[in-house]
Order: sequence, then structure tokens, then C-alpha cells
Amino acid sequence: MSPRILVLPGSNRAGSFNVQLAAAASVELAQQGADVTRISLVDYPLPLVDEDLKNETGIPENAMKLGRLIAAQDGVFLCCPEYNSSIPPLLKNMIDWLSLISRDGDRPLKPWAGRYVALGSASNGKLGGIRGLYHVRSVMANVGTQIITEQCAVSGAADAFEADGRLKDERTNGMLVNTCKSLIRHCAMMTAS
Repeated sequence: MSPRILVLPGSNRAGSFNVQLAAAASVELAQQGADVTRISLVDYPLPLVDEDLKNETGIPENAMKLGRLIAAQDGVFLCCPEYNSSIPPLLKNMIDWLSLISRDGDRPLKPWAGRYVALGSASNGKLGGIRGLYHVRSVMANVGTQIITEQCAVSGAADAFEADGRLKDERTNGMLVNTCKSLIRHCAMMTAS
């Protein structure tokens, strides 16, 4: 059975480099045999995390939809913009809402628990957003995921992608290929057990 992997860019910006990276990762994962689903957070708008709101009205329905979707996957590939050397608020807010989910009706639901996660980032800067990935890695470890070691950072992102969406630079593309390969391998071990 092919590992089920969700690809999720942490940006909604038109022309986002991380949306481009998500597209490239989706193609690579599919070529390597994964069953890939790619989404956009624009389709799941969420209010800012607020314990009072949660206590008054419960977990927002869009958070529950995302939680169910992620829980149905073996792995997640997060494409993370870097904001001031850290995690962007859109992505952090989504992660935090999902971390508050403990039940779906009468059954337990912990969307992040046990999911394998790969990280990638694309930025116009020379480091390709890698400083932000350190923070994303820390947050994702705290919510119960297994973060794979390999990651992909695309520098000079405005000129990094071919017209067909592939990465131009051979070394950077190699990082993407290896990150996808490792994520699939880890997910396959989970589905085999």
C-alpha cells in the first residue's frame, strides 16, 4: 500500500515560493510512489487560537476538518515560509488549533500524534528559509510528530523553479528528492507495522 502523504504550504500569498515548493514536492512524492494530497490553508480559514473561544464554542469546524485529514495520513510535508527567522503565524495558528483537538465526537482524535513530518522552505534569501525550519522542527516535535532528519531549503527562490515547476539547481533538487525518499521510507515502516 502506498504511503498517504499530505503536502501543505504554510503560505496563502499569491505567487508564494512555498506553494511552488509544495507543488514540486507533490510531484516528487508521487513519482516515488506516494499517494499524495495537496491542500491550501486558504480553504481552511481559522480564527486566532483562543482558549475562551474554544471553551465557548469548541474547536472550529475547519480545524476539525484539517485534523481528520491529517489523522488519515501517514505523513505530512510542510513547506514553511520564514518570517523574521521563525515560523509564520498562519502555519503556527493551524498547528496550535490542531494540537488542541483530543476528540472527534465520541472517539479520541490526536491529529499530529505519530505522523511523520518532512520540512521544506523556499526563500529569496541565501539560506532558503532554513532558520525558520529550526523553530518549526521544535514546534512539531512538541505536538507529537516524528520529524525526519532530511529537509529541503531553496534559496534564491524567485529564480529557483523551472516553468514546469521543477527545481533548476541539481543540488537543491537532490535535497528535495532525498527528503521525499526519507519521508516515504519512514511512512512505509509505519504502515508495515
